[in-house]
Amino acid sequence: MSALRTVSARVSLALVTLSVVATTVASPVDAQAVAPPRASTPRIAPVAPPDVDSGTTMYTVSGIRVIHRRAANDVVAANLYLLGGVRQVNASTAGIESFLLQVSELGTKAYPKERLRRVMAGLGTSIGVAPSADWTIVGARATTSTFDSTWAVLADRVMRPSLEAADVEQVRAQYMSALAQRRDSPEALVNHLADSIAFQGHPYAIDPVGSERSIGTLRIGDFQEYLKTQMVRSRMLLVIVGNVSRPDVERLVSTTIGTLPEGDYKWELPPPLPPNGSAFVVAPRVLPTNYILGYFAGPPATSPDYNALRIATAVLSGRMFNEIRVKRNLTYAVNSPFVERAISAGGLYVTTVSTDTTLALMRAAVAELQLGTVTDEGLDILIQQFLTEYFLDNETNADQADFLARAQLYQGDWRASTRFADELRQVTPQDVRRVANIYIKNLRFAYVGDARRVPEKWFRSF
Repeated sequence: MSALRTVSARVSLALVTLSVVATTVASPVDAQAVAPPRASTPRIAPVAPPDVDSGTTMYTVSGIRVIHRRAANDVVAANLYLLGGVRQVNASTAGIESFLLQVSELGTKAYPKERLRRVMAGLGTSIGVAPSADWTIVGARATTSTFDSTWAVLADRVMRPSLEAADVEQVRAQYMSALAQRRDSPEALVNHLADSIAFQGHPYAIDPVGSERSIGTLRIGDFQEYLKTQMVRSRMLLVIVGNVSRPDVERLVSTTIGTLPEGDYKWELPPPLPPNGSAFVVAPRVLPTNYILGYFAGPPATSPDYNALRIATAVLSGRMFNEIRVKRNLTYAVNSPFVERAISAGGLYVTTVSTDTTLALMRAAVAELQLGTVTDEGLDILIQQFLTEYFLDNETNADQADFLARAQLYQGDWRASTRFADELRQVTPQDVRRVANIYIKNLRFAYVGDARRVPEKWFRSF
């Protein structure tokens, strides 16, 4: 889950009041009626940060693009992005990249298992792997004094994993156990099912961590072939945030991953989500409550609608929380997630015993968003609260690195990150209503719970 999906849920409490004061609802008799502008309450003037960030530069080392932000602290975050994500695999090879990189934690050519453990323990640093739909991150967290040694381990893990048979089987067993446990966790299951049905016919339907079938059949030969064909410089973007000099970065990259084959990969946005109609899938379970998650297709990250839909889902989260949680106590968790990917999506999520009543209230909240208009004053307050939460979630060097990468890859320019706040403030009440009408439709739901309480009528109404 991205930081913004987390933010959408976290700001729900703050939006409860706003959902009451920030909206004028169109009359059912006149669905096209809109709230008149409030001349007495001018919108907050946007304050655009400078386009040029003097502390951040972008350059190329041995054919690998590097975004480098100097930081005043001693922490260094280095994220190596292996681009393409699920578009690099198919159903039979799903999860191969993260599987391969996890095996590399158990030993490489230069750092056999025990030596690797000793080195990392002595450094007190960490290297993590995070697969996602659009890319896999191999990230190092170190200090200025330990970065060189940590990078050496990271690079060797990417370039020369040992791939010992016993290590492969050890990681396979861990993966298979985790995938099997997904069936026992209603939260994990509803997320998996919703992804599968919502993105059917699109690469995003493939789970970046793989399936029991794909993980169970991958062999050492598959990993060796993947290393040969996919660990290439053209698939790589490196983002470093920390007090490291450019000459040091150039030296570290050119002598390690800079020696890999160039390859012919070219990053581009994936295709739009297919125009699938509404649908739902049910996983019967005997549970204290029922889990419901549905997604609708959103715009690409290059669209001006991207941020408007981001705000619209935040508004919807607040309203649903107010109506369903605060007023009626029908749930402990309800929100409208915004899925931040190259091709976005939005959704509706709730856990409840009273499925029909709750879905009816969610449908009413969507209709209110589509037929009414958020006031200027309310939208300004909401956006400011959203930005406060968002930047609190992006304080660390590692979070800043990811923010820069998303701007570069999704919008073609890392400098777009400096314009993020201003672009959000440019979203108008009319934009919120417009994107709600364009995108919040044809939802595809997953339901985990009591099969006798499946709200089929309401699933079909979205």
